[in-house]
Amino acid sequence: MATNVAFGLLRMAVLVAAVGQGPIAGYDVAATATYVWLGQGLMAVVVLWGDKQLAERVRSGDVVVDLYRPWHLQLALFAEDVGRAGYAVMVRLAPPVAFGALLFPFRWPSIGTIPVFAVSVALALAVSFGMRFLLNATTFWLLDNRGVQALYTALTWLFCGLAVPLSFFPDWALPIVWSTPFAAMLQAPVDVFLERGSPWPFLAGQACWAVAVLVAGHLVLNRAVRKVVVHGG
Repeated sequence: MATNVAFGLLRMAVLVAAVGQGPIAGYDVAATATYVWLGQGLMAVVVLWGDKQLAERVRSGDVVVDLYRPWHLQLALFAEDVGRAGYAVMVRLAPPVAFGALLFPFRWPSIGTIPVFAVSVALALAVSFGMRFLLNATTFWLLDNRGVQALYTALTWLFCGLAVPLSFFPDWALPIVWSTPFAAMLQAPVDVFLERGSPWPFLAGQACWAVAVLVAGHLVLNRAVRKVVVHGG
């Protein structure tokens, strides 16, 4: 948590220096502070970086035990991720937001936006899990997916809206960055919270990506189980 807050202060210093002379793409100091501290909390809730749990089990062969269990592996891991995210809302999202709201100008949404924001966060989690599941599933073929994971982390950091708000990008790049699933994982819920236009286009885009990546993960898993090799057997 201390590290999270420290990086939040660094991001605040850089971005406020940029918007302090005048709003950029609709971001004034209050909107920027809200974007920073909400992002610092959401990044742990939705998990913007790849995880290695399934990849390690594939590499060691332990995934065979998971496949023998009476469950659907993808749904079981998703349920586990939802539980982790619920805990992260309390210990990783609420404290940075409270810290930022107490010490900096903060832009709170209207009461009616709060449940819409909660739905947006849930969709962001679904998209993130789907992407991480696909990332881990590459281990069935590659055996070591660390290179793919490093590339994924770099793309996520740039295109999800964590480095800078996506609206800071030049006009020609906006359709490109918003057409990726990365924007659905962070920038979309932040924009819903900040009430930057109607929330329904954001939710629709997130829902489409959530369905796409979860269905893709199901299909890849069905194909991947035919590639399982344990100690050469």
